[in-house]
Amino acid sequence: MRSTLLSSALWVSSIAAQATSNTTSVPGPDADGKYTISGTNIRASFVPYGASISNLFLNDTSGIERDIVTGWDNASYYSIDKQHPHFGGVPGRYANRIKNSTFSIDGTSYNILPNEHPTPEHPDGVDTLHGGPDGWDWRNWTVVAYTENSITFSLVDEAGNQGFPGEVISYVTLEQKTPIMLSSHVYWNLDGFANNETATALNHTLHLPYGGQRVDTDSILIPTGNILANEKDGLNDFWSKPKQIGANFTNPDLLGNCGGNCTGYDTCYLTNRPTPYAWDALPVATLSSSWSGISVNIYTDQDAFQVYSCGGQNGSVALKSTQGLFNVTDRPRVVEQYSCIVMEVEDWIDAINHPEWGRDSKQIFGPEDGPYVLKARYEFGLDG
Repeated sequence: MRSTLLSSALWVSSIAAQATSNTTSVPGPDADGKYTISGTNIRASFVPYGASISNLFLNDTSGIERDIVTGWDNASYYSIDKQHPHFGGVPGRYANRIKNSTFSIDGTSYNILPNEHPTPEHPDGVDTLHGGPDGWDWRNWTVVAYTENSITFSLVDEAGNQGFPGEVISYVTLEQKTPIMLSSHVYWNLDGFANNETATALNHTLHLPYGGQRVDTDSILIPTGNILANEKDGLNDFWSKPKQIGANFTNPDLLGNCGGNCTGYDTCYLTNRPTPYAWDALPVATLSSSWSGISVNIYTDQDAFQVYSCGGQNGSVALKSTQGLFNVTDRPRVVEQYSCIVMEVEDWIDAINHPEWGRDSKQIFGPEDGPYVLKARYEFGLDG
């Protein structure tokens, strides 16, 4: 197996200090508004909107270049397309869902803006997803450093924005306690949507060697507080051995596994590694495709791993010009249902509303605390 690396890290400093501006000249984007970095056998493009990865190019085992993440051809599309399925961005300031759009810190309750599951009584929604209607991956970040093999973004999130306490500045400075949980929200298709045998990614094989438990959720994917065991050889067993994403899709019991009337996965698996451990020693997840021969090993210091099998995609988002098949009648050039996989490295979801889990030190940060740090490394390989 040949391999190449793409590493990323997110730092949020909670030291109360004066922010300094970066006056260093940064090269501008290309004609499509993208910033491209490259390494050995790998090339990636990013856009300031959401600090999003928009393209990731690798050669498959046949030597054909594949673009294996979703996105748009031009950076301007990200703010124009109102569907906005969080393509490749950094959700924040709190990734995943917050029950009832409320939480408490040190006895003070905060109400933030909802943006999911609207009802007649609550037309804006009943919970908050990925930081709210103006979450971090809905905003333009500032490129503060850019070289041929790295890029750094910054963002200012003012106190009170959408109801969150504490101002968060670039790398980031906080003046009062606030919840922070970041992630990466990349939609993967290791075939570059060009597999002539299937339009879906259900052929992809997933292995979560430490994922023996999951967070129980209700019909709208809000955690109930229960932690469930993933039974060996069951629907959610990706830990005992690698398994194709679609292996259990003919099992009627999979209906409801990702929320009400949903078949598939939108599931937070807990990463239970034996301690002590080095986060970059062994992968917490491996995704692979036998069709392209491309695989990715994911290493992270985070203790949970969300898997989404793209059941909500419906063909309304077009593929990029660098992806898919052309002039094939029964293969429209769109992101079809189940044609991608999202893998989010993060902490236990909605733990700010479940103090019994003991996750406050991982998710609530103030001026007296150390920095919030998320580390992740993506190692790509080719079979053969």
